[in-house]
Amino acid sequence: MIRKYSTTLHGHRTSFSLEEAFFEELKALAARRGIALAALIAEIDDGRTGGNLSSALRLHVLETLKAERG
Repeated sequence: MIRKYSTTLHGHRTSFSLEEAFFEELKALAARRGIALAALIAEIDDGRTGGNLSSALRLHVLETLKAERG
């Protein structure tokens, strides 16, 4: 099920929608890096070249897991 989440990016509130599995993995990635979830989301947002934030977050999770898998 997709759920809507909110965060603050560069001083502005924004929301994104993710499946719970993606959100949980995103939190785990932030924890493994020792950074706040909001900081990771801001980093992903700053690096995206197109598409919406929700898509960028899903792609980041997928790309990170694939890279970790080797």
